[in-house]
Amino acid sequence: MPSNEEMARHLLACYDTIYMVLGESAPTLSADAYVVRTYEMGRSFGALALEMRDFTEATHVVPIAVLDAVLRHAVASDDSGAMVLYAMAMVVGPRLLVTLLDARANMTDDERLLALFNHGSEVVVAEVLATGEVAKNQAPIDDPSWQAAALDLATTLDMAGNAESLGLSR
Repeated sequence: MPSNEEMARHLLACYDTIYMVLGESAPTLSADAYVVRTYEMGRSFGALALEMRDFTEATHVVPIAVLDAVLRHAVASDDSGAMVLYAMAMVVGPRLLVTLLDARANMTDDERLLALFNHGSEVVVAEVLATGEVAKNQAPIDDPSWQAAALDLATTLDMAGNAESLGLSR
């Protein structure tokens, strides 16, 4: 079982990876609503990373390679931004919530860290809901190849990332 510090550092790496990829990707997207949503989501995960960085006193964070790859693949496969937001709302977000739940369940007494884990869960849920609000006002995507690519994101994450190597629970 990972220690509180190990879980905090892992979550910092998750948040920082998301922040980095979304921040770099947002200006490259073509659908205005998705650009704004991606920027906003990136800022939210950046704020979580700063909170966790402060807690861990980390000076260097190594991105989670498979998470970085899945998000960058989502951006590359759909320049509108719909795919990367789908990846965050339907693939990464739910797994991150389970990881946060596991972190809370396995931690030893540390009220400050518990508050950070709880806040992280609240932010993930808020971002998923905000993404849903934006997506419902966009045209549906009835492209079978887009849908297949979306399903491949989850498969890639699940195949490459298990609890030990990725820490994002399935």
